[in-house]
Amino acid sequence: MKILDFNSQVFLAPMAGITDRPTRSLVASFGDGVIFSEMVAINALNRKHPKTFQIADVRGESYPVVVQLVGSEPALFVDSVKLAEELGAHSIDINMGCPVRKIVNNNCGSSLMKDLDQASAIIKSAVAATKLKISVKFRKGWDHASVNAVEFAQMCEESGASFITVHGRTRSDFYSGKADWDIIAEVKSSVKIPVVGNGDVDSVYAAKAMLDYTKADGVMVGRATLGAPWLIADIDRYLKTGTEPESPSVEKIKAVLLKHIAGLREYYGDKAALPLSRKYVCWYCKGLYDAKRFREIYTKITDFETALAEIESYFSSVEKIVV
Repeated sequence: MKILDFNSQVFLAPMAGITDRPTRSLVASFGDGVIFSEMVAINALNRKHPKTFQIADVRGESYPVVVQLVGSEPALFVDSVKLAEELGAHSIDINMGCPVRKIVNNNCGSSLMKDLDQASAIIKSAVAATKLKISVKFRKGWDHASVNAVEFAQMCEESGASFITVHGRTRSDFYSGKADWDIIAEVKSSVKIPVVGNGDVDSVYAAKAMLDYTKADGVMVGRATLGAPWLIADIDRYLKTGTEPESPSVEKIKAVLLKHIAGLREYYGDKAALPLSRKYVCWYCKGLYDAKRFREIYTKITDFETALAEIESYFSSVEKIVV
């Protein structure tokens, strides 16, 4: 089943502090995939908080962006979806799965899985407020004593959601243990709207295995893309054509890392981009020779001239070893 008008069934998961414009642009540069924004807090968006407004502003991006909103008040969602529409959103996703304490303590995210009436009111208010399509992302349940993903999915459909994404873990699991693909399959068989499966997809083969096992319409990938922004496009090509990806060379990893850093500098400016680049450096060099020493050096660097020189030095040494 085709999901909206997207040209792919592979979704880049919304990740706070990660799926910003530089990352979205980089992921999209490798090929097809459905791109999500970072999570946007509706309270701050309605106040037009500068940082939140910047996160929600996807105007000018050459690929469709699903903007994800998080909040607990139906009335605020009315204004927020209108703002998101003005700021270039292709469609709106409502976060009802985030497990982070500060989110659930405000009755947002996965906390809403304990209150179906409130969740339904939020979805209905968003649907009524915009011509954009509304989707919902949620989890298996709040905990293992209250697994209600099927009931929740049916509520989303009845409330007007155009598609849903199910993470096969409960809130109490956070990101530990194995994702339950059976619950994704149960959800898929219980609703008529498209279903995207999320959890433990870290390769093209895992993506196909999930789709085959659950019969879901799409697959969402999050943490596995950290340091591997080409993975979304690799999965998309594999599902469409059966083309197996080549393992990235050290030269490719270095080139993509430098491109990512350049994007961060352009978007945030050098002062903010340097500390942000540290986490990406750690992800890109994961599994490479002497990566621990390199990470320790890089995280202490305070200027980009030194940072870029250290990247050149490190990857040159790794290339010699690989060859």
